Amino acid sequence: MGRAFEFRKARKMKRWAAMSKAFTRIGKDIVMAVKEGGPDPDTNARLRAVIQNAKSVNMPKDNIERAIKRASDKSQGDFKEILFEGYAPHGIAILIETATDNNTRTVANIRSYFNKCDGSLGTSGSVEFMFDHTCNFRINGEGMDAEELELDMIDFGAEEVFVDEDGILIYAPFECFGAIQKELESREIEILSSGFERIPQVTKELSPEQIEDVEKLLEKIEEDDDVQNVYHTMKE
Repeated sequence: MGRAFEFRKARKMKRWAAMSKAFTRIGKDIVMAVKEGGPDPDTNARLRAVIQNAKSVNMPKDNIERAIKRASDKSQGDFKEILFEGYAPHGIAILIETATDNNTRTVANIRSYFNKCDGSLGTSGSVEFMFDHTCNFRINGEGMDAEELELDMIDFGAEEVFVDEDGILIYAPFECFGAIQKELESREIEILSSGFERIPQVTKELSPEQIEDVEKLLEKIEEDDDVQNVYHTMKE
C-alpha cells in the first residue's frame, strides 16, 4: 500500500468527527457548487459530487434540498475558498483550507490561533509545495475486482486503488477528478463519496510533549467555522 492508504488510515477517525460540523461544511460546498454551475445536479458535476458526500454522512434529503434552494437565491452571499499556510511549533507545516464570506474575519482568526500557540502564519506558497494535491473516490465495491478496476482507471489518472471496510478507494492527482468522475458515471458505478485531500510528502515524528503542542494549535484551527480542512506534516 502507498502513501494515500496510510494517510487515509491515519485520518479516518478524525474526518467529519462532528456531524454538525460536517453539515456546515457540506452546506458551504453546496452554495459554492450552485453558484458555480447552477442548481441542477444533472448538469453540474460539482454539485452532484457534493450531494453524494452529503448522503455519505447521512445528511437528510430535506436539508440538501433546502441548501440548494437557498444557494439559488440571488441574495445568498457567496463563499470564497482561501488557503492558509504556516508552521506549528517544532517545524510542523500546516495547510488550512477555508470557505468564508468574510475574508477579514477569517484572516484575523487564523493569525490569532498561530500567535497564541507559538506558530507562525506564512505567505502563499510557503508550505503548499510540501503536499500532493489529490482527488479521491469511494465507490461501492460489491462484486468488483479492485485490481482489475485499478488497471482500467490508470488510463484516467488513478495512482492508487485499495479496499477498506467502506468500499473501494481510488486516489489520483487533483486535476484527474473530472475524467475519473465521468468514467465511473459512464460505467454506472455507484460513487458513495468523493473529494480532495492534500497528502504530505514527508512527515516528521515528534515526542508526546511536542505532539501536545501541535495538537493545541490544530484544535483551535479545526474549531473555526470557516475552516473546511486542515493538513499537516506531523506523523500520526
